[in-house]
Amino acid sequence: MSKKQEEEKSNAEYDKVLANELLRMMEVDQISASVPSGKYKELPLEEWKKIKDSVFRTHEKRLQQIFKNIGFAGYDLVGEEGSRNFFLMVQHSDHNPVFQNRVLEKMKIEVDKSNASSSSYGLLVDRVNLNTGKAQIYGTQVTYNMNTGQAYPKKMEDSVNVNERRISIGLEPIEDYLNDMSEMHFEMNKEKYLNMGITEPYSYKTE
Repeated sequence: MSKKQEEEKSNAEYDKVLANELLRMMEVDQISASVPSGKYKELPLEEWKKIKDSVFRTHEKRLQQIFKNIGFAGYDLVGEEGSRNFFLMVQHSDHNPVFQNRVLEKMKIEVDKSNASSSSYGLLVDRVNLNTGKAQIYGTQVTYNMNTGQAYPKKMEDSVNVNERRISIGLEPIEDYLNDMSEMHFEMNKEKYLNMGITEPYSYKTE
């Protein structure tokens, strides 16, 4: 970002037009990120994947333009919801981890100024790490045991102390998080698990 752009951002006021644009983009993003429903439910899996990829790549191009102009979209420019929408769509730009990492660097600056979410920052740290072959730090990126429905973290650094790191950025203990993710996964695949004789997902012990 040029010096002029930095000055423009420092003097910027809430941008309702941009916030509304991010909201509209996010609505499409969430349809693409979810299990196909409605008219999309009958599509072959490969066709659905092509639609998802097209949405994420199209959004990434627009996010690149926004990022070039303002850097990370913080609370001051687009509000908490707008900032979260920007972050989530960057998180779905897994096809371009270089861009994700550039956003991450600028997001950290805004987090340190209390102008962006520290917990969202942790999610993006983990996403970038995994997309660049590193272990995640906060255990936010999960996969599932398809025989039990239980969520577990993808490759993670120093799992013993993960809750200390999570709490430091405002995330709940990992056991609670994994149980929530397991429940969500179970509900999305309920028919399959019921046919397997599983009536609820396996849970981790919590304090």
